[in-house]
Amino acid sequence: MDHHPDHHTDHRPDHHTDDIDHRILAALRARGADPRVAGAARALSWAGEHGALWIAAGLVGAAVDGARRGAWLRATALTAGAHVASMGVKRIVRRPRPAHVEPLVRTVGRHSFPSSHATSAAAAAVAYGALGAHPVPPLAAAMCLSRLVVGVHYPSDVAAGAALGALTARLGARWMREGARGVRGVRRGRA
Repeated sequence: MDHHPDHHTDHRPDHHTDDIDHRILAALRARGADPRVAGAARALSWAGEHGALWIAAGLVGAAVDGARRGAWLRATALTAGAHVASMGVKRIVRRPRPAHVEPLVRTVGRHSFPSSHATSAAAAAVAYGALGAHPVPPLAAAMCLSRLVVGVHYPSDVAAGAALGALTARLGARWMREGARGVRGVRRGRA
């Protein structure tokens, strides 16, 4: 077999994944041409900055569900911790944000892997979902999708972030449940 320098076949194992990442992102970013879709995606991006929506939701849960306040506070800590972990991974990996699409929002940082929005959203979906906050998982999925619509992450960034967030919350599930028992134990001790 002749090998010609002109032959442009890329044999890197991740070339196919990169191509799929670019295509999916371009297709979903194109959905942002609809002003309603763009507005919703921008709003979700803004609300999810630094995990703010999820941290606020966890604190509200702790305030209104006194019987499980400890579990809610621990779930909130897991969500915030997952977000911090994603920022650490981002600093190590240093993958640049997509350059082949025009973003609809400005970003705080210039690195994209993993998506910190997706990380905190998935952590909240798992942790708060376990506490019965059933609207959180669909909202978290919308948050993850919004990162593609606004054009600031590749699908693999979002998938990795969601996996990191879900794993963090899952690994902390026992600790979170112990927080609920601790509150009940304190109340029983006082009665």
